[in-house]
Amino acid sequence: MSSLNRLLYFNSVVETGSISQTSRIFDVQPSSISRQLAVLEQELGVRLLNKTTRNTGLTEAGHKYYEYSQRIVSEFDEAKRVVNDLQEVPKGKLNISMTVGFGESVVLPLISKFISLYPNIVIDLELTERVVDLVEENIDVAIRSGRLPDSTMIARQLTLNNFLLCASPQYLINHSIPHAPEDLKDHQCIRYNYSRWKDWFLMAEEKTKLSLNNTISVNSVNGQKQLVLNDAGLALIPLWAVRSELEDGSLIQVMPEYTFSPYEELSATYAIYLKRELISPKTRVFLDFLVENIVNIES
Repeated sequence: MSSLNRLLYFNSVVETGSISQTSRIFDVQPSSISRQLAVLEQELGVRLLNKTTRNTGLTEAGHKYYEYSQRIVSEFDEAKRVVNDLQEVPKGKLNISMTVGFGESVVLPLISKFISLYPNIVIDLELTERVVDLVEENIDVAIRSGRLPDSTMIARQLTLNNFLLCASPQYLINHSIPHAPEDLKDHQCIRYNYSRWKDWFLMAEEKTKLSLNNTISVNSVNGQKQLVLNDAGLALIPLWAVRSELEDGSLIQVMPEYTFSPYEELSATYAIYLKRELISPKTRVFLDFLVENIVNIES
């Protein structure tokens, strides 16, 4: 067993907090992982990990060693990547999980172009609002809105969400145009029934949660869009979901001088992947493709 493998096991145990999860990642027995960690500690003459029945934590020496072991493994992985990329064509199965709204509005229309560029990549797409476990479910890339949930992951920003208040021209004819945020209490408001998107905030020097008296809740961004297109009310919806409708006039932005958000902070949509792994060519070209093409859509 090489010293490098011991470093890989050690880093994984630190990042996952679990010997059993590390054993699943590397497809070896937990007892083998434990033995190799013990050998590593014996070689160094110092305890690196504090193990309990519930979790595994770092000693002071372990923290310092982890700083260096990360860099060593990262440099080794980068060297392998540079050499392999000279001769390897992106190929294999690419598992992607994404939110329904962003997937349907932004990613799915780009897939045909991607597979024409990379015909050796087989794509498996899942559209879901649940938070997936990238390790347990063997996900290469997850596309999510909000903050990076875990320090073992890297988030690459794809686009700002830029929530806009929108309505159909007919709805505004029937119900009048609201001119100030407080006017919304007299309007039908279509909310996205997701735990962190269901409230509306006015984003100013002092953030204000808006009072909404008449609401319809729906569990998808595209559901919001269909309701607002069919004159059911006003919706707070990301620009990426309604860009074409705003351009062709089937939707109108209301109160563009104000900034609104369903969060108490402005947000973005990210492609998330595990930082501990060597990024495969198939994953890297997909991430680069997304960033390049979403920038082109926005410009």
